[in-house]
Amino acid sequence: MQVNDQIILGIDPGSNIMGYGIIQVNNKHIELIKMGVLKLSNKDSQLLRMKQIFDFTLELIETHLPDVMAIEAPFFGKNVQSMLKLGRSQGTAIAVALHKNIPVFEYSPKKVKQSITGKGSASKEQMAAMLYRLIVIKDTPQYLDATDALGIAVCHYFQSNALNSCSKYNGWGSFIAKNSDRIIK
Repeated sequence: MQVNDQIILGIDPGSNIMGYGIIQVNNKHIELIKMGVLKLSNKDSQLLRMKQIFDFTLELIETHLPDVMAIEAPFFGKNVQSMLKLGRSQGTAIAVALHKNIPVFEYSPKKVKQSITGKGSASKEQMAAMLYRLIVIKDTPQYLDATDALGIAVCHYFQSNALNSCSKYNGWGSFIAKNSDRIIK
């Protein structure tokens, strides 16, 4: 499957709220399929939350049949217990994708923000605003975790498209030969 024709599942892992965003890319046009969150109860044990993440991610995959999953990579935090819970949530979602033979790609929060807004230190609100300019989004989600996940999916598309286009050229001569219409004479 070409990079310009695929379904991408983006996951923003969390131990309380897990965001998801699913996009379909057809001929460089990005279309939102679905986005939202899975809210997990603080009253449930971490193991029960992991099962809920597993079941929900499996349902997303079996319903929407993504070609790839992009997920936010873990970042360094000061609270070790929070990092452990986040790592478990992320690992659970990754395990589901791998079980279904779906390639998984990780992106740091900074890389996602840089890819979407051009600024790695952008706020969640700035990233959401840029996504509204890139994609038709009819309903405003209640949680920014949903737009974060959507941003992760779009980041993967941008990154994989950039890598794919870079591999097509092996120098300026190759670039000029394939882009003669872009040359100003």
